[in-house]
Amino acid sequence: MTRLLECVPNFSEGRRPEVIDAICRAIASSDGVTILDREMDADHNRAVVTFVGEPESVVEGSWRGIVKAAELIDMRAHRGEHPRMGATDVCPFVPLEGVTVEDAVTYANQLAERVGRELEIPVYLYEEAARTTARKNLATIRKGEYEAIRDEIETIPERAPDYGPRKIHLKAGATAIGVRFPLVAFNVYLGTSDVAIAQKVASAVRFLEGGLRYVKALGFYIKERQQAQVSMNLTNYTKTPIFRVFDMIKAEAARYGVNVTSSEIVGLVPNRALLDVADYYLQLERFTPAQVLENKLAAVGAGGAGGAVSAGDFFASVASSTPTPGGGSVAAAAGALAAALASMVCRLTVTKKKYEGVRDELMGVCDKSEKLRRELTELIEKDGQAFDKVMAAYALAKGGDPEMAARASAISEASKGAALVPMTVVERAQEVLDLAAMVAEKGNRNSITDAGVSALMALAALEGAAYNARINLLSVSDAAFCDDIRARLTSASTRANATASRVREMVNAALTPPTD
Repeated sequence: MTRLLECVPNFSEGRRPEVIDAICRAIASSDGVTILDREMDADHNRAVVTFVGEPESVVEGSWRGIVKAAELIDMRAHRGEHPRMGATDVCPFVPLEGVTVEDAVTYANQLAERVGRELEIPVYLYEEAARTTARKNLATIRKGEYEAIRDEIETIPERAPDYGPRKIHLKAGATAIGVRFPLVAFNVYLGTSDVAIAQKVASAVRFLEGGLRYVKALGFYIKERQQAQVSMNLTNYTKTPIFRVFDMIKAEAARYGVNVTSSEIVGLVPNRALLDVADYYLQLERFTPAQVLENKLAAVGAGGAGGAVSAGDFFASVASSTPTPGGGSVAAAAGALAAALASMVCRLTVTKKKYEGVRDELMGVCDKSEKLRRELTELIEKDGQAFDKVMAAYALAKGGDPEMAARASAISEASKGAALVPMTVVERAQEVLDLAAMVAEKGNRNSITDAGVSALMALAALEGAAYNARINLLSVSDAAFCDDIRARLTSASTRANATASRVREMVNAALTPPTD
């Protein structure tokens, strides 16, 4: 039976990607842990990491992340919009499969005891792991934040931690470790810079002041966007769904003559939470999650290209003794990843006030890169299908001259098809490479290395696909066809290397420390 535990630690660092990179590496160094997501917010000065695995591996990964955060984050210098009390501010466990709430509480206690004993960081248990009703609510524990806990922990009984010393760790602060239901971190932006309005709306919607039962909400001013934001944790999306929260915020904001301009989900969100929104706003009749194509495919064990249901399955198929998926499919996959990275950089750019001048242009780039990502993903499967046709041609009878002639003709035609698929990959990878160059030049400077990796992956896709096209041409008898493909490959390679070199120069320039 699969046992799966999720952990979603929040770290008090949203401005130094290298710090969160180091923390993620520490977490991932625990065998069996898979990091699903990471989000950073500069205004909140906070990062959220989501990872899963076998419970013991997740507990060890959590420990390693907390150790690294305590090493790299200094709460004495920390400032940000979001309430916080420690380098690892909160570390909740979420039981997913084969793990009960009681099991998760046991793991939370094990981790809390170790953090308190070995790191001398005071630890508070919260939500389902809380030992008292008062501590179920994280806001109660974190009241006054780092500074209040620092000043009161030694003298006020209610501030005594569940584990660790009754004294703040001046650098790492304090940590809350708990167990909870899958949470939706949901932010709504208002068409005003007046934070007082956001605070009034947050007060109306949060449960503690008479609002919706499973909503925790605060109002912030987001400097980078010059907008007020209602930032929320929806602690039970099945009982207080996203659409109800959104409608209430719109109604409350309208009282002050303010519109909602957009919303965002931070980190991962359960499928059902979004399906409930679609069901509500579209007024669907008799709709069930079983009607979602991906859900149905998962239920019957089907998947995407090549029948793979995950990246891991695709990698395993490549590593097997079968000839497909092979180098051509891997080249297409590299191209799809390159396009995905280009899309990511676009999305990390268009929401930033600083890049308002290129917003429309990069939204167009994102549309193109997403189209290319889908095409290249389809080419993963098509490459294997083309190779299978070549193998079928080689398997034809080798009898008399007529059969030998028919076999040779079939091999040549099948090889043409097997050359055209990677040739298409070459052309699409070239387009992705051009987009990578654009996002490297105009995109979010904090993501320039992602643009650089996009360019490298696109170049690898192009060169790898070219290998596959050329080897298939060796079995094609049509000389004019071969000459045309080889000329196109040479031209594409020359142009691609020039573009990749230009991106490399931009990335290296951005990574070169300034000289005095």
